[in-house]
Amino acid sequence: MKRVLITDDCHPVLTEGLTGLGFACDFQPDITLAETRRIIPDYAGLIINSKIIVDRAFLDAALRLRFVGRLGSGMEIVDRAYAASRGVAVLSSPEGNRNAVAEQALGMLLALSNNLLRADREVRRNEWHREANRGWELQGKTVGIVGFGHTGSQFARKLSGMEVQVLAFDKYKPAGYAAQMPWVQETDLEEICRQCDVISLHLPLTDETRHLVDEAFIGRCKPGFVLINTARGACIRTEDVADALEDGRIGGACLDVFENEKPPTYSEAERDLYGRLHRLENTVLSPHIAGWTHESKRKLAEVLLKKIAEALSQ
Repeated sequence: MKRVLITDDCHPVLTEGLTGLGFACDFQPDITLAETRRIIPDYAGLIINSKIIVDRAFLDAALRLRFVGRLGSGMEIVDRAYAASRGVAVLSSPEGNRNAVAEQALGMLLALSNNLLRADREVRRNEWHREANRGWELQGKTVGIVGFGHTGSQFARKLSGMEVQVLAFDKYKPAGYAAQMPWVQETDLEEICRQCDVISLHLPLTDETRHLVDEAFIGRCKPGFVLINTARGACIRTEDVADALEDGRIGGACLDVFENEKPPTYSEAERDLYGRLHRLENTVLSPHIAGWTHESKRKLAEVLLKKIAEALSQ
């Protein structure tokens, strides 16, 4: 029987569905990359999240592999061109958690604008500082969305009732991509930098987007703008963002993703850098959980299963 290796946690609907398609599923959510590389020659299918890097050497060893299924959207961990040359289908499921990511982006922004995290800590200490926690409203602000794919467009939908002006930029979509959302104006990146009070990143990690938000980018932006990143940590240059948060060029940041998401591996310089971020009151930080909901766990599995079935039928 054909076998599928599942290297991360997933909803049972995926294993049940793959079994129904005639596969034997080996569920090993704690498996390491090295262990996966060693046993991959035995498998026709592979389900991954983020820890398994499917590069050329990996694919050369995967002699029986017919498909790689990614639970989520980040495809920088798979050499898709080489996989295609080997006849290996590469499938992802961004539709499954786009709503969850958009909801978190909005939630983080509201938490930041209303000083909710600080106010919560103070009330728990029986401190009562109303004036010091006076917030600011989204109404009347201009929000820029950089990348108008699954999560960017979904974030725009969440903003539809917030009485904000929404500007969108997507380099790779033809004009008219936001035509179904009359509250969204398509524009270029420079206009977003000039006009926006809030800039939210919804980008894949590529050579082009790596460190997109750096000293030069920040210098082109409206002073005191708020940055949201629920995309990939390396889309921003963390040191430049920390500097700008400290001196006010960035008024606040909502960060769910980071350049290094493994604190035990921090270098001394990284410990200092992330310590600076952690001490700032104008940040809302979370451990890469945008898109990590009970509902999205099932939806990711359902979307991926459907795509695998379609790919195999072809």
